[in-house]
Amino acid sequence: MAKNLASAFDDADDSPGLMLWRVTNTWQAVMRATLQPFDLTHVQFVLLATLAWLHSDNPVTQKDLATHARTDPMMTSQVLRTLEAKGLLRRLPHPTDARARALAVTPEGVAVANKANFAVEAADREFFGPLGTHQTDFVKRLRTLSEEGFVLSV
Repeated sequence: MAKNLASAFDDADDSPGLMLWRVTNTWQAVMRATLQPFDLTHVQFVLLATLAWLHSDNPVTQKDLATHARTDPMMTSQVLRTLEAKGLLRRLPHPTDARARALAVTPEGVAVANKANFAVEAADREFFGPLGTHQTDFVKRLRTLSEEGFVLSV
């Protein structure tokens, strides 16, 4: 069969971008289903779990959270408002920066984050299970791509 699309690939399944897109869509569907019982979207979970992970004696700002989670600061602000309305976190005055807010996970937020994280990690084990002994190498290669900090030049 002749193809109409000019491509460097003889088979579409040889394209790393297409395969990543397919796998990502499937994994995201698994995450949506996994997080639905907790009334969390995936980005809500990521931000709540990241805040619980980062929370210490030092105040965590919205900027700190967005940087660590690698999320858009404006979207992060919207999601934080939703999580605050759900009673899962509080935005408090920052002790040293009058312009910033210190984020704190509520006890209910910690409980939800831990239960949801347990479910997410179980779903990940099942989803990535077919990789078997190659999973560690797979994560290492993903980390390489993540650390490259790719910026689209137009």
